[in-house]
Amino acid sequence: MTDLDALPNGRFILQGYGATEDQNAQIYGTDGRRRHSFAIGSAVEFLMADRRHRIWTAYFDEGVYVDPISAAGLVRWDSGGNQRWRYTPPEGIEYIDTVYAFNVDDDVAWASYYPTFPLLEARTNGEIRLRKTPVVAPRGMAVHREQILMLGGGRQPDRLHHCRMTEHEALLVEEACLTLPNGAPLKRYASPIGRGRHLYLRGTSPRQWYVTGI
Repeated sequence: MTDLDALPNGRFILQGYGATEDQNAQIYGTDGRRRHSFAIGSAVEFLMADRRHRIWTAYFDEGVYVDPISAAGLVRWDSGGNQRWRYTPPEGIEYIDTVYAFNVDDDVAWASYYPTFPLLEARTNGEIRLRKTPVVAPRGMAVHREQILMLGGGRQPDRLHHCRMTEHEALLVEEACLTLPNGAPLKRYASPIGRGRHLYLRGTSPRQWYVTGI
């Protein structure tokens, strides 16, 4: 599995093919030349960068249980490849097994993870908050202030859940069936990408993206 994302100033990060077996993440400059490589862990489910030179990596179980870097389930880096933060759940809360849905904005990342699917809010100042949600195993999220859209859950990949967040939970406001712009059913799509208030989806064509949000 490979991941690619843009960094500020025209740079980008590629995960999956390293200069050595361990250095599986590389930063490239605007000229296409590799600037440096670093170990980013195995079994990366999501790799996303923000506009402030931060990189977030979320992992699935095949890395969480065998790789020391991936073991936290969610890690934040700077664009030099230095690890700046890793998730440690509060006492009594399950550790991350696999991150199912992920969203990154400039100062915060949101995650829903197996086995208990809490909504994790991780801020770049180190503060975290967990909330209960009515959605089990969502596929994607869009977040804006106290509003959140969660796509999927259970065996309903086209179900869109609009929730309002309180201090300790996300309360369901309404549900809808998400369709394509022409009204056709939303049957298959690649892993959604959450960027703040927007949720991007790609269907069967690699060249066509759709966006919804709050």
